[in-house]
Amino acid sequence: MSWGDAPAMVPGSTQPSVTAKKLIEVMTLDCEEPLIACSPDGKRKKYPYFDSISYFPNGKEMVSASGDRSVRRWDLQAGKEIEEARIVCQKGVLAVAVSRDGRWVVAGGGDLSYDNPGELKACEAETGMVKTLDHLRTVTCIDISMDNKLFASGSMDRTVRIWNLNTGELVAGPFERGDRISWVGAVRFSQDSKKLAVKSTAGTCPIEVWDLQKQNLDVTVGKPNVGFFPNTPVFWTKKDRSIVAASTFTVYEFNSSTLETVGAPFGAHTRFVDGLALSFDCALLASVHGLHHQALGV
Repeated sequence: MSWGDAPAMVPGSTQPSVTAKKLIEVMTLDCEEPLIACSPDGKRKKYPYFDSISYFPNGKEMVSASGDRSVRRWDLQAGKEIEEARIVCQKGVLAVAVSRDGRWVVAGGGDLSYDNPGELKACEAETGMVKTLDHLRTVTCIDISMDNKLFASGSMDRTVRIWNLNTGELVAGPFERGDRISWVGAVRFSQDSKKLAVKSTAGTCPIEVWDLQKQNLDVTVGKPNVGFFPNTPVFWTKKDRSIVAASTFTVYEFNSSTLETVGAPFGAHTRFVDGLALSFDCALLASVHGLHHQALGV
């Protein structure tokens, strides 16, 4: 890894070279009344799990998405749900995102069946107004542009769509992934909102970069493969110089223009990488597998 001037871990090391503060649990948020959800076999049951969470920019509220078909808004100071702001969807919710100005909450999901349509909703946080948008198949991932004008949705139908956040109109796409094997696992706008990185759920770090102004595929890397791996996110680093992503046991950095690897991949994990997080200043990257984590300098 070679991003910035922060100290980096040596590949294979298990101890980060930065001092980490101990995390302290401050509260636990529980769904006191999970909604009833239908499992794939048709049986009805309570679904108390959260599939996605996102903070509001004020740090005082957050939203959660659940397979029980709910999008819930939480007051973190009171430690309880703001029930009047709850959105109940027709199907399980897999992804949720809050715009950086706190005005919009976007949620998407479906029933994980390839043959059934997905569900995508954009809700104005202050008024509660909800826009329901069409998606042919289950929505698996969402991202909102940094200028709060656009949002992207990826789906099990292997396509990505770009929407106007204010009007709900489709403004670009559908962009169809070329591998024809796996669905879209992660989407991320560049910081200038001109390009979109798209990552597949299967293969050796299959990534595409789409030019949103020209509406064409700019560059691609990776090989598709049969089998599905954890849906880890993808990130653009400072000034959109590179893209960071994980595949199986390894974390990669790619030049954003060519998608050639930058430096040596970080391969210290002994299991599939389950998650990635990039700090707001793009100085630190954290990766996790199972119950273990690694901290990388970027």
